[in-house]
Amino acid sequence: MTTVFIAGSISINRLDKQVEQRIAAIAGSDLDVVVGDADGADTSIQTCLAKHGAARVTVYCSGETPRNNVGNWPVQTVSTTAAAGSRAFFTAKDREMARVSDVGLMVWDCKSTGTLSNIIELLARGRKAVVFVNKSKTFVTVADAGGLQTLVSAMSNHARAKADDKIKLSARMQSLTQNQLSLAV
Repeated sequence: MTTVFIAGSISINRLDKQVEQRIAAIAGSDLDVVVGDADGADTSIQTCLAKHGAARVTVYCSGETPRNNVGNWPVQTVSTTAAAGSRAFFTAKDREMARVSDVGLMVWDCKSTGTLSNIIELLARGRKAVVFVNKSKTFVTVADAGGLQTLVSAMSNHARAKADDKIKLSARMQSLTQNQLSLAV
């Protein structure tokens, strides 16, 4: 069974109708879904999944209890030695969701480093992400380093600098490119 990792920027509290339609289609096709427990997009995604009767959903959380579980779905806790509440603490569950999924559906605000990290985690595992760029109201399929480069071109210089500082975006993109080139040889 195909597993879809659905996530998005914490700043996005309302899903665009196009995203809701995609989630409704996923719910209707009885695919497995993994989703996080954060406020913002995660909670909006959970609400949309519940509205459309999605049954095959697992909510991932770092620590003991999810912050949000709108549909009372099964919970997968992810253990981590990182300090509770830290970036590394929450990143542990995101990495695990990328590991268990086959494809991603991301909702991105053109600046969220968490969503970018999720996309990179998927790409590093040879998986693609369908990304809804909230700013332009368009879907972009990111299947390789070139697609990621195109996606990040939507970022402002300030957001890009912050991403380099927070998640080492440029270095991770370069590593992804080198790995893909070495596989092509």
